[in-house]
Amino acid sequence: MRRRGRKALPVSLTAEQQTELERLARRKRQARGPAFRARVILMLAHGAIGREIEQKLRTTNATVCALRKRFLQRGINALFDEARPGAPRKISDEQVERVIVETLERQPKGATHWSTRMMAKKLGFSQSAVSRIWRAFGLKPHRASTYTLSKDPLFVEKVRDVVGLYLSPPDRALVLSVDEKSQIQALERTQPVLPLRPGTVERQTADYQRHGTTTLFAALDVKTGKVIGRCYPRHRAKEFRQFLDQIEAAAPAAQEVHLILDNYATHKSPTIHRWLLKHPRFHLHFIPTHSSWLNLVERWFALLTERQIKRAAHTSVRQLQVAIEQFLDVSNAAPQPFVWTKTADEILDKVARYATETLRAHA
Repeated sequence: MRRRGRKALPVSLTAEQQTELERLARRKRQARGPAFRARVILMLAHGAIGREIEQKLRTTNATVCALRKRFLQRGINALFDEARPGAPRKISDEQVERVIVETLERQPKGATHWSTRMMAKKLGFSQSAVSRIWRAFGLKPHRASTYTLSKDPLFVEKVRDVVGLYLSPPDRALVLSVDEKSQIQALERTQPVLPLRPGTVERQTADYQRHGTTTLFAALDVKTGKVIGRCYPRHRAKEFRQFLDQIEAAAPAAQEVHLILDNYATHKSPTIHRWLLKHPRFHLHFIPTHSSWLNLVERWFALLTERQIKRAAHTSVRQLQVAIEQFLDVSNAAPQPFVWTKTADEILDKVARYATETLRAHA
């Protein structure tokens, strides 16, 4: 006669438990373990027997019994893995502080910045330990960037003026971010480009032949993202006045036109002053000196360089101009405006912090 075991205790769920288990069961990718255990408990609660669960979920009777017991004792918390303590720390807080102070306040002999190997050798740590500490505190001694603080005496006024146009443009007015990308070179590689292959990036020779330059004048519509552009052989006041004529022809006659410009001398020449007197609906707004980041068209220039110019090869200036015109057509076919998010106060506060830190560092 077959011996019978003890009858398994039934699993009953509250409404909250049912909802939570169903949510866990759907997370098959993010939390595979808890999702599997939740499906076991749901099947037990719905009256499924052990053999049926074993076959459907491809598990064992011992696993089903263990999960039933854990759930009845501890509820849904039993479905999650317990925290594992891991190995104890081998580096003390004082040693971590020493690495950070050495990185920030001292310079290695014979070098401008620390490397993980140099720091590890000096302090007697492993290279991986120094690397982990740097990552934890966001320290990257091997990297450096550039900055320039504007000395424009009207910096605050100009920032508020330009940012105000971005965030709250005038009604029935056209706001254009205008600039020229000068000296774009038509470069031809001295040897054929080796194309992209699985496991191998595209390769180009480091040397090239120059075939002349062109200058692109561009005006970015801040609201729509469309760009008015034309290439010229030079970037003098004469070419800029011709480009203003192009903007005049493209802008709706009933609208005021606000141009955001940098402080290049071409934009302030007598030729341009005379042109503006004949076109009173045009208003010029100059960004502060050394603040090209405030001119939105610079971001469009970056896209042009990255997508069309940087890796291309051109055997003539005309070929380069055709490539730029093609990029203009593609960009204007599906324009995407660059959305300005920072207020003038946020920008000025950040500049003030940088200025204070600069003065403190060189005090």
